[in-house]
Amino acid sequence: MNYNSTIKFLFSLILALIFIILAQISETFIKSKNPFAIIMKKKHFVALLSIAILTSFTMKAQTPIKYPVTKKVDTIDNYFGTKVADPYRWLEDDKSAETAAWVKAENAVTTDYLAKIPFRTQMKDKLDKMWNYPKYGVPFKEGKYYFFYKNDGLQNQSVLYIQEGLDGTPKVFLDPNKLSTDGTVSLEGESVSHNGKYLAYMTSLGGSDWNEAYVMDVATGKLLSDHLKWLKFSSIAWKGDGFYYSRFDEPVAGKELTQKNENHKIYFHKVGTLQANDKLVYENKAYPDRNYGAQTTEDEQFLIVSESETTSGNGLYIRDLTKADSAFKQIAKGFEFDYSIIDNLGGKLYMMTNDGAPKYKLVMIDPANPDKANWETIIPEKTEVLQSVSIVNGEILAEYIKDAYSKAYIYSVDGIKTGEVQFPCIGTASGFTGKKEDKIAFYSFTSFTFPSTIYKFDVATNKSTVYYKSDIDFKTDEYETKQVFYTSKDGTLIPMFLTYKKGLVLNGQNPTLLYGYGGFNISMTPSFSISRLLFLENGGIYAMANIRGGGEYGEEWHNAGTKLKKQNVFDDFIAAALYLIKEKYTSSEKLAIAGGSNGGLLIGACMSQRPELFKVAIPQVGVMDMLRYQKFTIGKAWSSDYGSSDDSTEFKYIYKYSPLHNLKAGTKYPATMVMTADHDDRVVPAHSFKFAATLQEKQAGTAPVLIRIESNAGHGSGKPTTKAIEEVTDMWSFIMFNLGMKPSF
Repeated sequence: MNYNSTIKFLFSLILALIFIILAQISETFIKSKNPFAIIMKKKHFVALLSIAILTSFTMKAQTPIKYPVTKKVDTIDNYFGTKVADPYRWLEDDKSAETAAWVKAENAVTTDYLAKIPFRTQMKDKLDKMWNYPKYGVPFKEGKYYFFYKNDGLQNQSVLYIQEGLDGTPKVFLDPNKLSTDGTVSLEGESVSHNGKYLAYMTSLGGSDWNEAYVMDVATGKLLSDHLKWLKFSSIAWKGDGFYYSRFDEPVAGKELTQKNENHKIYFHKVGTLQANDKLVYENKAYPDRNYGAQTTEDEQFLIVSESETTSGNGLYIRDLTKADSAFKQIAKGFEFDYSIIDNLGGKLYMMTNDGAPKYKLVMIDPANPDKANWETIIPEKTEVLQSVSIVNGEILAEYIKDAYSKAYIYSVDGIKTGEVQFPCIGTASGFTGKKEDKIAFYSFTSFTFPSTIYKFDVATNKSTVYYKSDIDFKTDEYETKQVFYTSKDGTLIPMFLTYKKGLVLNGQNPTLLYGYGGFNISMTPSFSISRLLFLENGGIYAMANIRGGGEYGEEWHNAGTKLKKQNVFDDFIAAALYLIKEKYTSSEKLAIAGGSNGGLLIGACMSQRPELFKVAIPQVGVMDMLRYQKFTIGKAWSSDYGSSDDSTEFKYIYKYSPLHNLKAGTKYPATMVMTADHDDRVVPAHSFKFAATLQEKQAGTAPVLIRIESNAGHGSGKPTTKAIEEVTDMWSFIMFNLGMKPSF
């Protein structure tokens, strides 16, 4: 604290004290014959002093912020006759000294602001304690071994354990916390060979999408010599003592995190050999923007290659690996529909698809006669959306979404429904891991006030028993979750979950966080969050809107929020806010909004369209420059949802809502903290950099506009626990402080 700020702080403290004391003395003169009685009320005076100090801290934190000066360059693009300025384009160069200096200066402003929030330290201490409980992943089996992830509580990364059989003693197999001193190297996927002999795993440094792969001997736990680089968006598909994987060519040095990713290829790696000797299995030079993924059936008879151009729709090819030099055979043509092979059962391939079934169905294909006309429907489309299918104990476990929460049914392999899996409440189930011959499957279940719990499921008896339960000190019976349906701008009925303490009074004064996503056919379903508990415990309402663009009601719901219909997504979210205000849950002065990635775009668009509607906005790792997103890393793959500025019609539509291009000078925007990370190579941080610089330039109100730039972190995956706690501490501190909350911990 410098000299001037110290003087201001002391002056505000003195003024606050004088004001309170004079007010109390005046009241005492009126109500009491002893005008000096207030001096004798020691406890009352201490309380007044505390209020005065808090007031002074508040005044101090709300002192006008001096933002770093961000230079502007004369950069103008011509889109079909429309000239668009891009004065902060220089911030796209994440390796330049200028950008690094700007990041340092912006982080200094943000750190200084957050440090002045009076309850931030107590919140961090509380989160450290709450976070410290064991967390388990869903067990999976290969050979005679079971594997599962566990985090003791505050470990930066979850540890992979192994045990022999269901009753075996678990022991540490792979501890990623030993791969780096700060926890920034994470496991991004693993796969055990079908014979249980080898485990291949992928790591990520600093949250990047780039992966490196290694191989371990399962019996000994020994790390072998294998080392593969430049994997991205890759699976590990075993065939004997080797596996198929996907990679790009090595990028230009210095541009690893921004260079456009092209020419995805599938290779086969033999354990114990050099990557340089890996065999190229599949590529398509005619379409450099397409991505390819490999899968093998459990019996290793078929290699399946999925071909995609964007995030929606794919083509599918198979090769019979039991026949030497067999050619790939096309099963399904891309890219209008989605196709996903479940497994080979009795020489027939079971496949999930939305081809002719927007809510998905399960079909059976004869590899010898794979034409669509010969497909046999096993489970037809239902009113619920089919999410996943597993085959365990010779039966089908089908997982569905109904109104954005999980349902699950048991079917025979002929498609006859034999039962329904019973879940403890409205929530989200995932997993159902198991082999075709196994009698037992495992799954996890969670909800807003239901910590993630692992269940062992006996398929034959349709009975679930708790296998791992989170040991957390949280009184779930003090809270409730309800689902409401509200009407959007065009009359569409939208579901929304609300979670809060029982006894909530609808007075329009409840602090509320509204969360959403609305894209890429991804469904927002109930989940548990430790950090969210602090908000709920202090009287907050958590609202999650299941807006269009997601997959909650199938492909039609998704398509209704894409390309030239993208405005529906923003209208749905704005309508959710209006509903919460109309029904007296909250008010504009008590409403915060947050979302990440595509949800960051959502927040950026809504706060630019209706800035007066929200008090606080948290756009996280958002797609903010809708005119240039396709020019970085994997961005072009998002065009199925967004359209592209390279198309004249789509440009006009996108330009109207692109968050970066719709910030207007002279507008009072909400208190905003943009959040991003320097290793985000999916939504590159330039989106957030340019948005924050523009918002600081054009903000006409007194509300703060900050950007929090995490170092050695990416889009979110693999973030170490220490960084996760620091991040949510800052986020919730900013939200609660700017909503006028005075939380107790």
